[in-house]
Amino acid sequence: MEYEAVIGLEVHAQLKTESKIFCSCPTSFGAKQNQNTCEVCLGMPGALPVLNKSAVELAIKLGIALDCAIQERSIWDRKNYFYPDLPKGYQISQFSHPICLGGQVPIKTETESKFIPLTRIHMEEDAGKLIHDEGEGSLVDLNRAGTPLCEIVSEPALRTPEEAGAYLRSLRSIVRYADVCDGNMEQGSLRCDANVSIKPVGSKTLGTKVEIKNLNSVKFIEKAIAYEIERQKAALLEGQEIVQETRLYDSNKGVTVSMRSKEDSHDYRYFPDPDLVPLNISQDWITRCKNELPELPQARSTRFQNELQLSKESAEVLIADKDLADFFEETVKLGADASKASNWIMTELMRELNDAEQDLNASGFTPTQLADLLKLVDSAVISGKIAKDVFKIMFREGGSAEEIVEQKGLKQVSDTSVIQNTIAEIIKAHPEQVQEFKEGKTKVMGFFVGQIMKKMQGKANPQIVNELLKKMLESA
Repeated sequence: MEYEAVIGLEVHAQLKTESKIFCSCPTSFGAKQNQNTCEVCLGMPGALPVLNKSAVELAIKLGIALDCAIQERSIWDRKNYFYPDLPKGYQISQFSHPICLGGQVPIKTETESKFIPLTRIHMEEDAGKLIHDEGEGSLVDLNRAGTPLCEIVSEPALRTPEEAGAYLRSLRSIVRYADVCDGNMEQGSLRCDANVSIKPVGSKTLGTKVEIKNLNSVKFIEKAIAYEIERQKAALLEGQEIVQETRLYDSNKGVTVSMRSKEDSHDYRYFPDPDLVPLNISQDWITRCKNELPELPQARSTRFQNELQLSKESAEVLIADKDLADFFEETVKLGADASKASNWIMTELMRELNDAEQDLNASGFTPTQLADLLKLVDSAVISGKIAKDVFKIMFREGGSAEEIVEQKGLKQVSDTSVIQNTIAEIIKAHPEQVQEFKEGKTKVMGFFVGQIMKKMQGKANPQIVNELLKKMLESA
């Protein structure tokens, strides 16, 4: 029997507030264990929550950025379950009346572009973090407890691991552009749970879903889902029953492993939190949040195409990473040609970043360095080929283009007498190729240019070389 996968993602985005959602403790990452805590986020008896207005505004902006319907009235609920990193024994969340309904996330794969519908976005507080010390038990760090989150829940509309990866990349881009979350998956600012089931192709009845918990990279999400699909297929083909459960992905072994049986919503005994009044959001508040939203990815892509004359393909590549798009715009502001800057960024810069396995900010490479390099090419101080060598040195070792060119003696030779002498030597040394040129085989020009550039260590001005070479071959 042929099966197809049905995938839904639940993404937790940590909101970029300075303090927690129900108290004034800081949300800074990397603080000493249990330092960013107080009576409220530790769940002390009698401590009462006070809602952080900034967290609500960021949630509204996120909902607008994802085309959601912002609800004018939402309710805080208690989600009851026991876990060592949940101090109160319940989590303050939203269940029946979330802050956002509907919405969509645009995705693009190798074969198609489409929108993945959302079910809802709700606000909640984060739990703490367990640190497992082998042989010594487990320790708990409650710095993260009470950090404001938005949980973005998709419809089960994804069908492949590749679509799931594209969805998360697109969502990460949007939350960063909207400036509501830093999108740092390694630090846990953006975490993903995947619900995976399979069903016979064409069947309208969904299979039993399995949740894969706490995936923290796009690569792991794709690999975990791919493994889980094959695991479920193999189980059904062997006559086994798929159990509703929560599993973890072991990235070292490339497998999912059972963690616990999966609860249904009624197991959490949701009920309205008696310490928090319903959240009422006016249309004026929504409008103000909408007006404060920064430029989003698709609007930026359109602007790059219309104002800077980039192709749609180039614009889409650049806007996919906010840091890359910011780098490009700054390079253009420094005087670089938009088309040339985009080409260098998408080829040389992205290749160096991939080879170094670095993100742009960590690399230390700056728009000023690239803009200055392109100015040297435009003014014919160095050739395009030499510029690529200079770029590698700048990226890997630092320094300015002008300093490197000066130190290594890489300036382009435009002196016609020097170039003429070199051409004369090459023509004299290759009479057979000269004869081929006279017989109309003009492709042999490439051979001569290569020999000249080799002789002059790539420093000869290629335009002058081509002009003089043609004249000298014709008169040879």
